[in-house]
Amino acid sequence: MKKLFGNAIVGQSGGPTAAINATLSGVIRGALECDAIEKIYGAKNGIEGVLARTIIDLSDMTEEKLSLLETTPAAALGSCRKKLPKNFDGENRKIFEDIIAVFKEYNIRYFFYIGGNDSMDTVAKLSRFTKEIGYEMHVMGVPKTIDNDLAGTDHTPGYGSAAKYIATTMQEIIRDTAVYTVKAVTIVEIMGRDAGWLTAAAALPSLYSDVTPDLVYLPEVAFDYDKFYEDIEKAFEKHPNVVVAVSEGVRTADGIYVGEGTQSGATDAFGHKYLSGTGKALELAVKDKFGCKVRSIELNLPQRCASHLSSKTDLDESVAIGRSAVWYAASGETGKMMIFTRMEGEKYEVGIDSADISGIANAVRSVPRSYINERGNGVTKECLSYIAPLIIGEPTLVYEGGLPKHFVF
Repeated sequence: MKKLFGNAIVGQSGGPTAAINATLSGVIRGALECDAIEKIYGAKNGIEGVLARTIIDLSDMTEEKLSLLETTPAAALGSCRKKLPKNFDGENRKIFEDIIAVFKEYNIRYFFYIGGNDSMDTVAKLSRFTKEIGYEMHVMGVPKTIDNDLAGTDHTPGYGSAAKYIATTMQEIIRDTAVYTVKAVTIVEIMGRDAGWLTAAAALPSLYSDVTPDLVYLPEVAFDYDKFYEDIEKAFEKHPNVVVAVSEGVRTADGIYVGEGTQSGATDAFGHKYLSGTGKALELAVKDKFGCKVRSIELNLPQRCASHLSSKTDLDESVAIGRSAVWYAASGETGKMMIFTRMEGEKYEVGIDSADISGIANAVRSVPRSYINERGNGVTKECLSYIAPLIIGEPTLVYEGGLPKHFVF
């Protein structure tokens, strides 16, 4: 096959994580090693940066810089949540033409987009458009999301580190609340609109210690207030301090989010309702029902970018999948997303492959029902065994003044 020579550009999109910069490092490393790529550019704030021409040259990145970048949280290039039009007709076409004009100006023949579900939608559309107009370039999606809800892959970069933070924090919360004899309920709200992978990780301490949340509720099972109250009453029979882990996206049988009443009803660029307040809504409900001491804790942003508690496995895999994206693109692949495939056997191992973006974009990978107990208020040992290898290992961090040092472009 004829090699495609030119420059490459990489962007980051969607919510930041503790591992997205490790993936960025992997893409840069792969580009610097690829003889078909002359320069590797970075688009500030994703596709918005392409359109605004806020583009920086990453070709001079040293090993020292790349290593520091790999343990830096958030998105070093900046992010965005821009949604491209559904079709290429009329005024919509101009946006795509403007993007291609920038690619031509910089002789971009390779585009790597690191992001989650909505970012893969951008990859799918750009891939289709470049083919339609006959502009020869390779467009690749590189997965990123703490939600672990991308279809086609065993897991996503960023999830392992977020799961490690959640499990660690839950273990500490349970230790804290267990010192009192006063009857109390602590409700911990964890991110996860449509998939409960993050909340499932709250139960990981049960594999290694004597503590675990009493109750765990995921969006995959309809939330029932009466059952919830019954579950709390049963938990009170065991000890006075009940700890509940709940996904922000839990909904009742009629599809209404538990936390919807505490929000404005506003939506983001992709039409998703802004969520949070689920913990607070349940706090008020428990207070009204039981009259006991109750508090809600929203883990909020820290669960996304807690690099001080990141998983070495997660970071190493993130670098590897970014690097592989370049290899696959240079080999002629386009319109694909890189994926992890878990190998069979007792020892945890993953392979890296690619999958057609059309079967991934805008799909949601939910927690299997078999990973949730029959009552719908906890997760199974099988679920925890799936998550457990993803949080293993601690990276070596660089400290400055007692604080982790971060890379800044």
